[in-house]
Order: sequence, then C-alpha cells, then structure tokens
Amino acid sequence: MIRVLIADDHHVVRRGLLFFLKTQKDIEVVGEAKNGLEAIELAESVQPDIILMDLVMPEMDGIQATKRIKAKFPHIEILMLTSFSDRDHVVPAMEAGAAGYQLKDIEPDELVLSIRRIMRGENTIHPEATTTLEQNREEAENAPHNINPLTPREQDVLAELTKGKSNREIASSLFVTEKTVKTHISNIFTKLQVQDRTQAALYAVKHGLTEGSGIA
Repeated sequence: MIRVLIADDHHVVRRGLLFFLKTQKDIEVVGEAKNGLEAIELAESVQPDIILMDLVMPEMDGIQATKRIKAKFPHIEILMLTSFSDRDHVVPAMEAGAAGYQLKDIEPDELVLSIRRIMRGENTIHPEATTTLEQNREEAENAPHNINPLTPREQDVLAELTKGKSNREIASSLFVTEKTVKTHISNIFTKLQVQDRTQAALYAVKHGLTEGSGIA
C-alpha cells in the first residue's frame, strides 16, 4: 500500500481527494492536515510514503513545511498539488525537495499515476511547471553560477547514475540503502534543475562531473 497524507487548507479539496483515493486498491490515506504545521506533526506520527502538499496554507505554507519534513524525514516524498505554475512558486517548491509538482486541474487518474510514479522513484511535473523550470534553467545557465552545487556524496551518486546504473546497483557500489540513493537522486534533480536521469547524466557529462568525488 502507498500511504498518503493530504495537506490542504480547503476542506472540500481534502474531502474530494480522500473520496477518490479511497477507491484505489494500492493507496491508503493515513491522515489529513489543514496547514503546514499539522503536516509536519502528522508526517512524524503517521510516517506516510507521500504527502500531497498544497502551497498556500495558513500557519505555515507548503514550501516551508516541505523543507522541514525533508530535513527530518528525507524518505518521505512530497507531491505539490497547487493552483500556481509561476516561477515564484514552482522553483522554491522544487528546491525545497518536492519530488513532483502538479496543478489542481489534473485529471484524477493522472494524479494517481503521479503518486505511483513518485513511489517508483520517478519525478512527475505538470507541463506548465516544466515550462517554468526550463525557463528558469535557461536563465541560470546564461548567468555566472557554480556549475557543481552538489555535495560530495551526491556527486558520487551522479557519477554512478551517469554510468547507467540502477538505484540498487548504485546502493551496492556506495554501500548505502536504495532509499538513501533515491533521496540523493531527488536532491540532484532539484539542484541541477533537471527532470530525469537522462538530463542529469547529460548535465554531468557537459560539466565534467562524471568522475565522482571518491569520498566514501
């Protein structure tokens, strides 16, 4: 079962999501939060696999809640579910550690597919949010910046990923768990502003980041 926590300040939205997700045999809703603070508290108490996180909420917004949850529970994945696709929302959300970004106009079946993709370690981003990220990346590439924002361990994971290795093979090579590898890859995607393993590998080759740091 995929254990899902819903965090949204609108009761109608939470009820609608709960009603639909309950019809899925592989998904279990384990809690509901109406703001970011409640999301953090429930994340600790129920330990969901995935949190459907709204962005604009009282007490604490979804971005701040995501930062705190990912810092304390890196294995919990965050799928942003919001109405905003502008840079001021999309970029900070992905930088905070979200594994996916979808708009609330998403079809219910596509939302379920997004949840399953994230559970498999894949990213899922709405086309409008993708366009925003691409524009932001293009601007960043044309401005002076550090081409290697990764930690030494993330660079090791990127080097293994570039060789075409699976999460399991990377975990074996670096003597860590697959869940740890999954977390590092999510961080790599966010920091490099890429959407998948292929783009990450291309970035690594382009900027000479394919050798890893060699740090255990």
